[in-house]
Amino acid sequence: MNALQLCYLFAGSFFTVGLLCGIWKYFGILNSKDAVAHEYISILHRASLLYSFACLLLAKFVELSTLPENINFYAAFVSMGFFAFAQIVYLIHAILKDTDNQFAKPYRLGNWLYPSFLIHGSMVLLILGELGGFLILFWGFISSL
Repeated sequence: MNALQLCYLFAGSFFTVGLLCGIWKYFGILNSKDAVAHEYISILHRASLLYSFACLLLAKFVELSTLPENINFYAAFVSMGFFAFAQIVYLIHAILKDTDNQFAKPYRLGNWLYPSFLIHGSMVLLILGELGGFLILFWGFISSL
């Protein structure tokens, strides 16, 4: 599999998740006295759709990059891997209905309370991974100008 195929695989997967979450969100709205789905179902729905299009943008930068294929592959993979990580966290919160704000203290996942270094450490890694992966691809394009 090359970097471009990887981007399209992630884009299609995220878009499918987004569409399925739209159904889940609809049922959540129907079953809510306030006609509102759980916050993390809505977040997962929106994020999945947005990430699918972000993957298409990454695919375009893969196409335009002059960097070696393996660098493009891993740069795209790291960015999209962290997109997936975020979605998994949203999915867990949606299933557990344990919070409407994962950054509200105390930090919790279900009944488990966890230390702040875990959430903030994972956010630092997510920022570095998503931004770093994209900047590598963007540099690959800029270097072609």
